[in-house]
Amino acid sequence: MTDASRRTLTVLALAALLGAAPVGAQALQKRIDTRLAAPPVNRNLWGVVLLGPDGKQLYGRNADRMFIPASNTKLVVSAVAAALLPPDWSVQTSVYATGPVENGEIRGDLVLYGRGDPTMGKRCYAVDTTAPGACDTDSFLRLRQLAGGLRSRGVTTVTGDLVGDGSWFSGEIVNGDWEAYDLNWWYAAPVSGLGFNDNSIDFTYAPGSALGAPATIGFTPDFGTVAFENRSRTVAAGQPTTIDFYREPGTMRVWAEGDVALDSKGGKEYFALPDPDLFTAWAMRTVLADSGIAVLGATRSTTDSMRYHAARQGAPLAEASSRPLRDWIFPILNTSQNWYAEMLLKQLGRQFGQDGSWRGGLAVERRVLIDSMKADSTQFALRDGSGLSAGNLVSPQTFATLLAWIRRHPHFETFAAGLPQSGQRGSLKSRFVGTPLEGKVRAKTGSINRVNALSGYIELPGRTLTFSVQANNHTLGSRVMIPQIDSLVLQMGRK
Repeated sequence: MTDASRRTLTVLALAALLGAAPVGAQALQKRIDTRLAAPPVNRNLWGVVLLGPDGKQLYGRNADRMFIPASNTKLVVSAVAAALLPPDWSVQTSVYATGPVENGEIRGDLVLYGRGDPTMGKRCYAVDTTAPGACDTDSFLRLRQLAGGLRSRGVTTVTGDLVGDGSWFSGEIVNGDWEAYDLNWWYAAPVSGLGFNDNSIDFTYAPGSALGAPATIGFTPDFGTVAFENRSRTVAAGQPTTIDFYREPGTMRVWAEGDVALDSKGGKEYFALPDPDLFTAWAMRTVLADSGIAVLGATRSTTDSMRYHAARQGAPLAEASSRPLRDWIFPILNTSQNWYAEMLLKQLGRQFGQDGSWRGGLAVERRVLIDSMKADSTQFALRDGSGLSAGNLVSPQTFATLLAWIRRHPHFETFAAGLPQSGQRGSLKSRFVGTPLEGKVRAKTGSINRVNALSGYIELPGRTLTFSVQANNHTLGSRVMIPQIDSLVLQMGRK
């Protein structure tokens, strides 16, 4: 045997001993490594994992390290809820009375009791918005159903107060990890047993009639309870539009300040209110008035679970059902609606844990991740359901484990129907368009300050790949990072 032959055999033996990857896997690793090593992304922290159809890892970089996942966090609450609850599961919103109904009068308070229905708003719950029943166009729909139930009983007057009772969930309605400024906005709206219109009012703004005039600002719904001040002004065309909205913490005192350029097309903002139970009760009062039912007392709210416990022991005067669970998951994944995710997380705590709190819901998630999905307990730490908190930490490997597990679950379609698909309605509508992966990527996006993420599936003919890409500690912004992430996924989908 020649020296060259001996060297060849030695190399082959070492390769077999070390478990050398197949040529295709080596090429994949080289393509991805090359991109991650190139400026400007080579200074970022990357976590990447790719699993084959059999669940074996085809590529990994920092796969078992924890990253801030932003809205990829929503994958957890959606998968756990889809696994634990039937697709058509729903909750009831009820009205109770603290006194008898006599001669059309409720002799006492009328209690509006919520059980965590997030679907009292205008929203579509399917990619095909023209499908029958896909969209709700009336935020007041279920409240009108409740008022109709009262009218059918002959109720014309409530002699006491109208009370929004949100005690189905814990009294802690704002997550302690969220930034104070974020609490003004729809994406950090408070979470209680009652909710209406995403617990937000919808502002519209446009330039005023002339330079120096206040901007034109309006908002809905307007129940006459928000004290609004317009401190804005209209500036010359071409100048920056800087308008912003603020609220005195814990109050209904809201104001706008900043500039709106004369040539601005205007815009919309969605501003959170501090008491969702009171907000929903105001909406109910408006509907009752429209239905010819007078309320002689005040409008109040409570999160004290014992305050109206006795009233809730009797039969409700009327009830209205939420949309089913599968419709809750759609906006969480497809358009990344934070408030729905937090409502669902608290619901998990109420249904399967100690109570309807963030702590209760997170404990349920943790048990399912460890016991059912077999995730490594040292590779995740969760603080909320939406990913708004920068305290969430999850490894790419954990996301891949979750995605592979839920794909095998009988309720997978409840989860999958909400996942954005490249080129279709949702957060992937404009991504991978015109590439070989148009229509073939179903994945959840994630983005907060210095964080971008994408985790999901690459659905190829005859096989499906599972992936998670986490990018942390970058200053490049989403306009740079999103194309970089998409480039990595395109490499994963190559033959």
